[in-house]
Amino acid sequence: MNRTLIWQLAIRYLRGKRSANAVPILSRISMVAIAVSSAAMIIIFSVFNGLESLVKDLYKAFYPEIRITVARGKFFPLDSAKLVIIKGIDGVQQVSACIEDNAMAIDESNKGQKVVTVKGIDKNYFAVNDIKKYLVKGDDSVSTGHPYTAIVGMHIINELGLDFNYPFSKIELYYPNPAVKNPEADPASAYQQLSLHPAGIFKIENEFDSKYMLAPLPLVQRLFGADGKCSSIEIKAEPGNVERIKKQLQQLLGTEYRVESRYEQNRTVYMIMSAEKWAVYAILVLVLFIASFNMVGALTMLVIEKRKDIAILKAMGAQPLAIRTVFLFEGVLWSFTGGLAGIGLGVIICLLQIKFHLVPMQGDFLASSFPVEIQGLDLLLVIATILVVGLMAAWYPATRATKAADPSLKAA
Repeated sequence: MNRTLIWQLAIRYLRGKRSANAVPILSRISMVAIAVSSAAMIIIFSVFNGLESLVKDLYKAFYPEIRITVARGKFFPLDSAKLVIIKGIDGVQQVSACIEDNAMAIDESNKGQKVVTVKGIDKNYFAVNDIKKYLVKGDDSVSTGHPYTAIVGMHIINELGLDFNYPFSKIELYYPNPAVKNPEADPASAYQQLSLHPAGIFKIENEFDSKYMLAPLPLVQRLFGADGKCSSIEIKAEPGNVERIKKQLQQLLGTEYRVESRYEQNRTVYMIMSAEKWAVYAILVLVLFIASFNMVGALTMLVIEKRKDIAILKAMGAQPLAIRTVFLFEGVLWSFTGGLAGIGLGVIICLLQIKFHLVPMQGDFLASSFPVEIQGLDLLLVIATILVVGLMAAWYPATRATKAADPSLKAA
């Protein structure tokens, strides 16, 4: 019995015939169940992909492609000779020196106060980190001329009650003076102070908008009592060269410094996103298995209905293995037909969301609707999953058909 005849029989059984038998109805129900599960997989995977891409895009504002920090302590001397060597590495496009730490921010009129992360930046910072597109008001740079200016997160502005449109509004920053060993004895010198005018506002996401304030590097170094020092060197690299440059930097700087890619800076976030996606996949596979129970029952009834066909095939010389293959292929065809229909439906729904933004995103978030991104690997994964489920669902009915074709196996 050749493979072509096996496929012809499987396709013939797939089409079925109009009769009072419940097999065609059950087969269609099982295919619909698989289609719905497959569509759900595609939609949920695409939404997770969209959210992951959106989060990664947001993190580009404050997390560079490569960041160098000291292994111990907060700050380290800004070595100009090493900076020249770093800039000379093949694939390094931009280098920015930064310093950051927490400070107390108080509105000049004492309307509010908040602990913020003050980040001192140099002129190359905006070429390394993608933050300019999130600036919603004011300037896209910071100034060391009078008045000293800063770019501040939207939530900080709101919490401190600052009037951005008032040109004389100021934020007072206070940081513990590292030179004062006994602040109780000299309270007047216990804190360093810096006044900044909020000349620009960025709006990214609550995590950043309520945390960061960007200010000129020399002013922040003076505030922290760390003249000539920085807390990180941030690097923009050519696409595809991040890992190579990272290894070169680690060899150059040694174990005293930590060199991290953007993924390593946010390892926990990326791991959680990936774990959530695979957890949802496991749940949907379980749903798909439950949906395949209909297929097991329908194929079992098909085997019973086709006993005469099995007897004829056996009389024609068909081996039990060939008969089992017919029903295995039948299960694959049922699952594949339902799966392709579901994948098509899922892709159409995703494309409609991309084009027309049908489902809005609630809350104060940068995206107005749920982001969706269709990936080819997800389509292949869903197809492979439905084929495996189809084979597993068809195994018992196909084995039963083999026993029907071989009385010795049935007796056993």
